[in-house]
Amino acid sequence: MEIIDEPLPGLKLVKPKVFHDKRGYFFESYNKAAFQKTGITDEFVQDNESLSQKGVVRGLHFQYGEFAQSKLVCVTRGAVLDVAVDLRKDSPAYGQHFAVELNDENKYRLYLPKGFAHGFATLKNNTLFTYKCSAFYNPQFEDGIIHDDPDLQIVWPFQQAEVSPKDQNLQRFRDFQSPF
Repeated sequence: MEIIDEPLPGLKLVKPKVFHDKRGYFFESYNKAAFQKTGITDEFVQDNESLSQKGVVRGLHFQYGEFAQSKLVCVTRGAVLDVAVDLRKDSPAYGQHFAVELNDENKYRLYLPKGFAHGFATLKNNTLFTYKCSAFYNPQFEDGIIHDDPDLQIVWPFQQAEVSPKDQNLQRFRDFQSPF
């Protein structure tokens, strides 16, 4: 397993070593000791899964306060463009984003520490997206930034995306007051 620091402080891309043979493949998807060696010490308390069709955008979501979440995200079937936005007001990367394709072939995982908004665009039908969270979901501490905010300059793979009514009404980054 290779764990790579990404350009935004705290983000880490996990590239598992995949062993293939005629039966299929095997890889270690999570190893607490390996993560701890790189400074990831979160205890994950909740796992989530979503199914999405091609053209869906979910996010950009985050939780704050005592329910702020670190996440370890991956795709078990299909493909997404995964996006993290740094919302930590004291970070040198505040307001910057990082995007990477996660899919069922590369098996990459992305670790996002607390203080990042997260979203993704589904690139294939019937994509299964899973994530581990370091805090339980609490809708009273949930917020977000609209995915297509021009100030963030995120290049999404579609001009027209399927977005939930809730996500269509998220705030603009310029109106955002960071709780991190």
